[in-house]
Order: sequence, then C-alpha cells, then structure tokens
Amino acid sequence: MTDNRNLLPGKSKFLFGLVTLVFISVICLAFNMKNNDDFDVSRREVLLRKIGHELLLQSGDSTSRVLPVEKIAENEYQIRFENELAFQSDSLVNTTQRLLAKDPLAHDYVVNVLNCGNASVAYGYAISKNKKDDIVACMGRKQPKACYMINIKFKPTGINIPKKVYLLSSLPFLAFVGFIFLRSAKPKRALPKGPNTNIFAFGSVLFDAQERKLIINEKTIDLTGTETRLLLIFVLSPNETIARSRLQKEIWEDEGVIVGRSLDMFISKLRKKLEPDSNINILVIRGKGYKLEVSA
Repeated sequence: MTDNRNLLPGKSKFLFGLVTLVFISVICLAFNMKNNDDFDVSRREVLLRKIGHELLLQSGDSTSRVLPVEKIAENEYQIRFENELAFQSDSLVNTTQRLLAKDPLAHDYVVNVLNCGNASVAYGYAISKNKKDDIVACMGRKQPKACYMINIKFKPTGINIPKKVYLLSSLPFLAFVGFIFLRSAKPKRALPKGPNTNIFAFGSVLFDAQERKLIINEKTIDLTGTETRLLLIFVLSPNETIARSRLQKEIWEDEGVIVGRSLDMFISKLRKKLEPDSNINILVIRGKGYKLEVSA
C-alpha cells in the first residue's frame, strides 16, 4: 500500500504532462489549419478579382471597379461589378482557366454568370481536372452588355478538407503515442502473496502463483498475469462471496481504465481452465459478485 502511494504522485504528474502535451499539439494544429486556410482563401479572392479585372478590360472598361469578392457559401464566391459589361463566352472560359491554374487546389469548379435583376443564369460551364469531363457550351458567342454577377463554386475538397483530415488523423496518433508512454511508465503491479507460500492447493488443483501455473491431474496449464491475480484473490477467500467492485478495483485500478466486460471475460477464461476438476467452480452471486466454490 505504501509503495502504491509513493508511485501515485509520479504517475499523476506523468498523466498531467501527457494530457498537456496532447492539448498543446491539438491547439497548434488547429491554429496552423486556420492560418493556412485564411491564406489560401485570401489568395483565391485575389485571383477572382483579377478575373473580374480582365473581363472589364476585354469589355473596353478600364476605369470602373470590380466590387469586393464575396464568399457566399462554403467554397463558393461571387464576383460583382460597378458597371454593366459585355463579354465573349470563350474569353471568359479562357480567362478563368488561365488564372485559376495558379490556384493548386482549384481543379474542379462550376461558373455561372447571373443577371443582376432576377439572378437567372445567362451563361454557365464546368471545368474538371480531367479535361474530358469539362462541360462548356456556346463558345464564340458574345453576351450583350448588362449587369452581371459571376458565381464560381469549387469542388469541396479544395481548401479545408485536407487540413481537417490531417488534424483529425493526428489525434489517434497522439493518443497511441500517449498510450505507449503510459504503458511503459506504469509500475508493474506485484502479485499479492499467500501467508507462507506461493503455492496453493484446493480440490485436486495446485496453483503456483509465482510461476503463473495450474497443475491439475499432472497437467500444467499456463495463466496470464491478470488471471493469476484474479485467481489469487479467490483462493485466499474460498467459498466466500467477493464483490465485483473489489475485483475490478484490485485488478484494473492501476491500469487507469476499468472496463466492466473485462472481468466477465477473465472469469470465463478461469472457469474453462479449472474445468478438469468438477469440484471447483466460480459462481455468479447475483447482485453481489463471485465466489470460488470448492466442494469437499
């Protein structure tokens, strides 16, 4: 008991440090994701403004303004103009392709030119990374001078998704690293000892707690460390009911996490290994716990 108390502060400090490290890592990744996203969005908006600028020049307008580019939805932007303009459909397609080629994430997008008055589509086309999937119609036609808005919608794997995936996929890795460190730093729990010896006899069974073995009818059966600790609690109190909560506490408390089904699983394994002696059984005492029944 004293050794466990001495180990507790060090273990608590380790856990606190581990949690702090994971928390800081997540915060840093989140800020990095936000900063990169802001940069990519700003760069894309500059390219979209340049598209508007070149369309005005092609329309013969070198003085009116391209209004601020507006992000109207996730991965969708709108280019608006101060004055009316006319445009050639092929010039619009070529201009957007040339300028958006400078955006490494803009592989697939849909362009719709809308009439300002009723938001009806005056012209539209779709560009894909795979050129054979491009949808471009009405090339070579001149659209009349009018008030237009240009909506450009990008495929929603462009800016945000890869970084979010990177952040989320990093979390299991951090958790795995933390688990490895925790397991390596965790003090090994010593087996409780019997009054005078590590060998116990009950029924026709010899139980060697030190060597983690059962000997039944001259047959040796190996036990795991958890099975050994669990059986030792039973053999020190044969034919007595032992509370489920006590078993969970003594066996799994130092593991950091108690899983209810784990106890049932190990009880089942012990029962199977004790089967050769029909006078021995581990009984479920409903609402209380378990009992190692040893018949005379």
